[in-house]
Amino acid sequence: MKTLLIVAGLAIAGASLSGCGGAHGNDPGEAYMPDMYYSRAYEAYGYNNVSGEYDTLRARNILYNGLPVPGTVARGEAISYHLTGDSAGLAAAETLRNPLDSAALTKGMMKEAERLYLINCAICHGTNLDGNGPLYNDGNGPYPSAPKNLVADDAKAFTDGHYFHVITFGIRTMGAYSSQLTPDQRWWVIKYIRSKQGGAKPATTDTTSTGAAGADTTGMRQGAMTPQSN
Repeated sequence: MKTLLIVAGLAIAGASLSGCGGAHGNDPGEAYMPDMYYSRAYEAYGYNNVSGEYDTLRARNILYNGLPVPGTVARGEAISYHLTGDSAGLAAAETLRNPLDSAALTKGMMKEAERLYLINCAICHGTNLDGNGPLYNDGNGPYPSAPKNLVADDAKAFTDGHYFHVITFGIRTMGAYSSQLTPDQRWWVIKYIRSKQGGAKPATTDTTSTGAAGADTTGMRQGAMTPQSN
């Protein structure tokens, strides 16, 4: 009797398992809402030409490539930096003012500015801003030439716009940091550098809204006043 019950149980279990597979193996059967069950996958930052839909749009004279409209500025960001990464752009940048100069800065804000500097700049310019970061290390590091001493008199004389342009595009052996730091974060790093330069004032420059190359610089004063963490 016990053997009969075991055999019957195994037979029932086998029938149940075979029934789950359906007539077509792993086919789950008809989908109630196939347009949702079999969704058209879209990649957030990819070129999503699913089933040739861009071709059908083009046939109707609708040009779409999935990219932002030229000149688009992300929400919360400052207006895009418009100066060129050459000597003319650097000369025009001399007239830019730091928008943080008109902000009421708190201890927390300056702490964040310090954090941004230490993460992005101290590796070369050092925690003391003296150009003796780990990559140089008194000439014993892997970097052969000393980075700029940011607390030297000539560095104190640089304008905020000069610093902003150099951080954006780089200069000589220094690379660009526009991909690592947002425009607002660059201004915060400059503010931190100024706080460590002993209150020295940069060289006097013309601060009108038009730069040396006729470039409009008013847009660079529209950044948000809160530093954003990476």
